[in-house]
Amino acid sequence: MLRPLCCAAWMLLSPCSHSAQRLAILDFEANDLTSLPNTPAEVARTGSIRPLLEQALSQGGDIEIVRIAPQRQAAANAGFGYLFRYADQAAKLGRAAGADWVLVGQHSKPSFLFSYLIGDLVKVNTETAAYQFDIELKGNHRKVTERGVAALADKIKQALAKH
Repeated sequence: MLRPLCCAAWMLLSPCSHSAQRLAILDFEANDLTSLPNTPAEVARTGSIRPLLEQALSQGGDIEIVRIAPQRQAAANAGFGYLFRYADQAAKLGRAAGADWVLVGQHSKPSFLFSYLIGDLVKVNTETAAYQFDIELKGNHRKVTERGVAALADKIKQALAKH
């Protein structure tokens, strides 16, 4: 009986044991370039992306979602696209929350027919965007958004599995 307990304890305490990557996901910014930008429906759609992504990524236990208060994100953001452009600033926000990674994203909508989920995965300790993702969404129905977020989650999982 003692031998299995010792083996289990060794596996848990071993430096080779796998620990979850800690990921902070910032609220996605709406970059609506259409002739009727930022309609209530599009604002709600863009606002749904982070929660859907957190839900998709938290399944499986390999990724631990770290929360950053919207007020902290707003205080760190000097203007539209600032945290997206300056990975070092996004990394500082993530470091303060105890994250290993920060996902900074935009929902870019150049047309009424399609849009893009664009994300930079910032490695906190190097303060650089280590991975960049873009997912095309054809249409604006909830199912289209959910499928796009699932595809983005898969790409993020693959990227984090390399680390």
